[in-house]
Amino acid sequence: MAAYMGYLEELSVTEAENLKRTITKLFRQTCIIQMKYDPVTLTPRDNPDYELCVRHKGFIEDYLSVLGCEMEHDPQEHIFRLKGEGAETEKISLTTTVVILLVKMIYREKILGDGLNATVTNLKEIREYGKNTNLLNRKLASAEWREALYLMNRHQMIELPGAVRDVEDETPIYLYSTINLYVSAADVNELIEQYGEEAAEDETIEEIISEDAD
Repeated sequence: MAAYMGYLEELSVTEAENLKRTITKLFRQTCIIQMKYDPVTLTPRDNPDYELCVRHKGFIEDYLSVLGCEMEHDPQEHIFRLKGEGAETEKISLTTTVVILLVKMIYREKILGDGLNATVTNLKEIREYGKNTNLLNRKLASAEWREALYLMNRHQMIELPGAVRDVEDETPIYLYSTINLYVSAADVNELIEQYGEEAAEDETIEEIISEDAD
């Protein structure tokens, strides 16, 4: 801790405060991405938190190692991600897992498209994908949608033009490539096992996951 304080004291007051806030965000979000999109105009802009991670990478890595964590950097995707036993684990409901899986499917198809709308979706489209794949065979309650959107927004999978509670059917939802970090076939299979027989017996989910892993 003394080394931590000593390093911060060598920085300007503003830089030190920004660095502390960025580390806090890393724990809360689990990842920091280089480019953020304006939630209204969807124009890209540099993320100052990413630049801070670049400038102070060595210090952050040393600090996190003491806490049983590590900061993984993917230079190709331009993402810093928190990993390790000391990182916060979050139990995700099966419904939220299915929504994330659907969003990944949408992202995978849209990323091949052209223009600004290539990576934009909305609740109406997610529901349609759920119906067409038979992954969502019931109407979700508003609270279930909010839970899924909040988790995806918190972990930098999506960008919203406002608060989660204000999202409507046609509200644009911007999709980040980080969606691929959270819904690998192995991860989803593990989650399904955790939720018992009801999930394990869902052959449709198993088929979609198997297809996704190929």
